[in-house]
Amino acid sequence: MNDISNLVSELRTRLGAEGVLTGAELSARTAGIWRSDTIAAQALFRPANTTELAAVLKACNAVGQTVVTHGGLTGLAEGAIATDRDVVLSTERLDRIERIDPINRILVAESGVRLQAAQAAAAEHGLMLALDLGARGSCTLGGNAATNAGGNNVIRYGMAREQLLGLEAVLADGTVVSSLNTMLKNNSGYDLKHLFIGSEGTLGVITRLVFRLRPAWRTQETALIGVQSFGQLCELFGQLDETLGGTLTSFEVMWKSFYSLSCGDAPPLPPDFPFYVIVEALGSDPENDAERFLKVISQANEQGLLADVIVCKSGRERDAVWAIREGVEKTLEGGPAVIFDVSLPLSSMEGYVEDVFARLDADWAAAHQTVVFGHAGDGNLHLVVAAGDGSEGDRRRIESSVYEPLIRVGGSVSAEHGIGLEKKSWLKLCRDPAEITLMRTLKMALDPQGILNPGRIFDLLDADQDRQQ
Repeated sequence: MNDISNLVSELRTRLGAEGVLTGAELSARTAGIWRSDTIAAQALFRPANTTELAAVLKACNAVGQTVVTHGGLTGLAEGAIATDRDVVLSTERLDRIERIDPINRILVAESGVRLQAAQAAAAEHGLMLALDLGARGSCTLGGNAATNAGGNNVIRYGMAREQLLGLEAVLADGTVVSSLNTMLKNNSGYDLKHLFIGSEGTLGVITRLVFRLRPAWRTQETALIGVQSFGQLCELFGQLDETLGGTLTSFEVMWKSFYSLSCGDAPPLPPDFPFYVIVEALGSDPENDAERFLKVISQANEQGLLADVIVCKSGRERDAVWAIREGVEKTLEGGPAVIFDVSLPLSSMEGYVEDVFARLDADWAAAHQTVVFGHAGDGNLHLVVAAGDGSEGDRRRIESSVYEPLIRVGGSVSAEHGIGLEKKSWLKLCRDPAEITLMRTLKMALDPQGILNPGRIFDLLDADQDRQQ
């Protein structure tokens, strides 16, 4: 038998029949919730705990077998794509919430727990896991940490990194690094969790996590606002952030193109304005929060910052407003499309988008459908561009139009979805050669054989080429 047959046999003995998938069981799986193609891998391993996961990596490392990690498969940077040379390591059976401590406000869970399940568990104790994404029902805590996920509440609570107190990870050789810190303050040497947060599984596989919890909000005030100019939008953000007493949680902006497409024939506000904003404030003062929110919105209206506004009066109205923002799938109905996740200063967004549209118009003779939306309050825009025939050449032309204007404004090609396989050729636009060299140094120190998520973020063998560029 070859190495993979020996490996499968060895790990089936260790994990049991339920822990190893091959053949038809494997090929029936898709490669991601946004993809229709199936997994192309030699085997899929499903360990049930940290010890079993460490055994998988130790065995794979011993024979130099490359491993692609799977969590909830909600990523948009091709980080979970496996080839027929790889095996897949899924965290789906690491799905236990181990502990919720209401006094110290922490949640300890395994990496395969779904975000929505963790949120619900915290809510049972009157607490909140502040991390929140549209993919909450599918994404996993381990994937959230590995990509340093952002989402809807970043303005107030920060990225996943700011909400993690500690974690446990397994290195390529099977070594378990348990840095399960539960304290807000711990300056005893290097904070090792940061090696793994945002590293996209290239330095180790996260198995357990400690999240900081917050008091659950008691009030939720939401408004949908139409705005006539981007200057007014920026002024509105600054005013709301200042006057809502620290309760502003979401400031989601939709360009007219996205709003009209997502709403269809039943827009709650007329589709006549260049920009639409969802504003949400989460508070703890039921007697005064609603009145304060209405007062702040009224003041902004009196100053001419609002073209039109709907203040939600019920949970149903709030859900309907958020459904507009989360209707991303409608942007993919017009043929081959490329989804982008970029980061840049709020003050630079209007000029950046104009630059992107000018480039796309020139390159495609206006034969493209492009929509723009995102977490503008924290500098994160999403663009969906439908143009061309879906070929690699057409995709590259589209990427050039979207990524190259970021250089002028000091932006990033990835705000919250990572680099994966998709964006690694563009990494040099936002990270300098010394940074990339240091990344490679860390990779070689922790995974000298390069078996963990190979080729993600950067290629280990193209250092000379990067220096020349």
